[in-house]
This record gives sequence, C-alpha cells and structure tokens, in this order.
Amino acid sequence: MNKNIKEEIKEFHIPRWEELPNIDLYLDQLVTLLEQYLDPYIGVKDGTIITKTMINNYVKQQIIAPPEKKKYNKNHIATLFVICILKQVYSINDIDALVKLAINTKAINESYNSFCNELEKAVRLTFNQEEYTIEENITFEKRLLKSTTLSFAHKLYVEKAFLNN
Repeated sequence: MNKNIKEEIKEFHIPRWEELPNIDLYLDQLVTLLEQYLDPYIGVKDGTIITKTMINNYVKQQIIAPPEKKKYNKNHIATLFVICILKQVYSINDIDALVKLAINTKAINESYNSFCNELEKAVRLTFNQEEYTIEENITFEKRLLKSTTLSFAHKLYVEKAFLNN
C-alpha cells in the first residue's frame, strides 16, 4: 500500500463532541466544516460529500431537526458527521434507524463520541491489517456500532488501497 495513504490514515480523526463548534453555524459554514474534515477520507468523485440541498432534504425527511433561526447546533453537526460517513455504505433510511437507536440508548454526545472512537479504531486496525475483534459479551447496540464502523473501514480500505479513490 502507498506510504502516503498510510500517513493519511494515521491522521484520520473525527472531531469529538467537545471539539465541535460551541456556536451555531449557518448552512454554508456547516457544509464547509464537514467537507474540511471528511474530504481527505471520503472525498467523492464529483467533489461533494454533502450539499446544502442534501441537508435541506434531510430536514424535510425529518432525518435531522430543522435549524433554529437558520442555524445548526452541535446535535445537527454530530448527526451530519455520522450521516456523511455512513452514507458511504448505508441508505439514508438505514442511517436514520441506526442514529435513532444510538440516541435512544445513550445521550447524543456519548453516542457520537462512541461512534467516533469505534470508527477511528476500525479504520486504524483495518489499514494496519490487524484484527478488529468484536467481543462476545457486549450489548446488541455495541455489536451493531462495531459492525457498522467496520463496514465503513473496509470500504475505505478497498477504495484507498486498490481503487485509488
């Protein structure tokens, strides 16, 4: 595998809840933030990971709550990070169900940080060709989270290591 790809993956980091902006963002700012963090890893061929139209559609479909006074808060930002990542491997309806399960199990900040931790671990281990084990005695929700993040990690590996995307 290309050395640049390995270096790029070492830098793979999704901002934790505490790292998300403490101020609400306008739609343009939100799109810029998401693109800035995610483009090196999941940049798509047409150059758009997410658009204003996509976000507006997620609001219309009630996947995310409507913005308040045209501004998006931490809950929106965290949910959109998860959507952008998981839409690489799952449908928006599947993502909606996974997000709802997660936030019904734990507070959104805890669920989001767990997602980020598991995602980075899955990506790191996949790219280092190490085993990503799923323990036997864990909750259904934790097993689902690990499986979900691992599916993204495998897709990313194939794209970066072989397809050169």
